[in-house]
Amino acid sequence: MNSTALEIAKKLNGRVEGDGQVQLNKLSKIEEARKGSISFLANPKYISFLENTRASAILISNEFKAINNSDITFIRVKDPYVAFSKLLTDFSQDKEKRNYGIHPTASIHPNTNIHEDVYVGPNVTIGESAIIKKGVVINSNSAIGSNVVIGQNTKIFSGVIILDKTQIGKCCIIQAGAIIGSEGFGFNKNEDGKYSKTPQIGNVVIKDNVEIGANTTIDRATLGSTIIGHGVKLDNLIQIAHNVEIGSDTVIAAQTGIAGSSKIGARCKIGGQVGIIGHLTIGDDVQIQGQTGVISDVANKDIIQGTPAIDFRSFYKSYSIFKNLPNFESRIRELEKKIKK
Repeated sequence: MNSTALEIAKKLNGRVEGDGQVQLNKLSKIEEARKGSISFLANPKYISFLENTRASAILISNEFKAINNSDITFIRVKDPYVAFSKLLTDFSQDKEKRNYGIHPTASIHPNTNIHEDVYVGPNVTIGESAIIKKGVVINSNSAIGSNVVIGQNTKIFSGVIILDKTQIGKCCIIQAGAIIGSEGFGFNKNEDGKYSKTPQIGNVVIKDNVEIGANTTIDRATLGSTIIGHGVKLDNLIQIAHNVEIGSDTVIAAQTGIAGSSKIGARCKIGGQVGIIGHLTIGDDVQIQGQTGVISDVANKDIIQGTPAIDFRSFYKSYSIFKNLPNFESRIRELEKKIKK
């Protein structure tokens, strides 16, 4: 990265206040910035860093009232966080080295369809009848099963396992250690009290522009498909069980678990460490706060929290009472003593 403030402002549809010719060569947090850095200010709690930051330029919102600091060039944009994320994306793409070809240690079944414009890294295995389309990157030590389809420009990081019959769309990102298409957790209890396995013979279908975090697992369906919709973003360490369906543009934070056959709507926001039991229907545009336990269906646009989950406003009202229970108990005991006297 080596640009002037004016060049960056033009790229971000922003407006410069200060020296538009200042040279910027790195991206930095506002509290750690040095000369030549560009940073951003989106959260009011970081305003105090403005006085002493050594950043050469800072992205601020159009509404922000900047302090008088002649050493800093400000670039006004609609949303500083979004603008800085765009710079991060551009920087990472410039920095990334694209590899091509098939590494000699890769093991590929002769009956596969692999586009010539792909990268297959060291120790990768690819099974029979797999289809790997143009621009796909498969990094080292990943395993691709039989009859798998991977769409254009999808990137698979190291140590990913994609099992038989999985279908992955274009422009997806699958982070290291993810496992897609493993057996679902299905057992039947027999008359003798022991459990027998229910075969899981379905698959996983992942639509376009999906990102799957490191060590996340997505189980194949018992019958039919486990479906991850267009634009879904899954954090690290998430468990998606068999026959789950997740609607488009839903985002889910780390350590969330979704049990079998539950249906999640579109554009939902699900916090970390959420648990959702099986066979539920979660509507569109739902927000589930972190550490919530969901045991019943949720209507469109609801915001819920707690275990069992309730409306988040009710949760906070209940919590305000709960945290004062020791004080209430003490007051009741004092009243009982006075009554006995």
